[in-house]
Amino acid sequence: MAFSPRNLSVLAYANGFTLWLYKTRDRLRDVDDGRYFDAAADLLANGDMVMVTAADGARLAAAAVESGGCRLSPVN
Repeated sequence: MAFSPRNLSVLAYANGFTLWLYKTRDRLRDVDDGRYFDAAADLLANGDMVMVTAADGARLAAAAVESGGCRLSPVN
């Protein structure tokens, strides 16, 4: 499946930092695709945190906005 902007919500915002929630029926391996969040590049900023809830689990990730796209890196 693909990224759906309707499933991305702001949970908290302060001092230029945003905590997001993204809920999807996709599997985590699909969300981990480096291009999955490209459509959200204009919404997310470097260092924003995204809590992802997927069909097979959940993950906390940091956003890295690049030219023309956005990648999420899991936080350990």
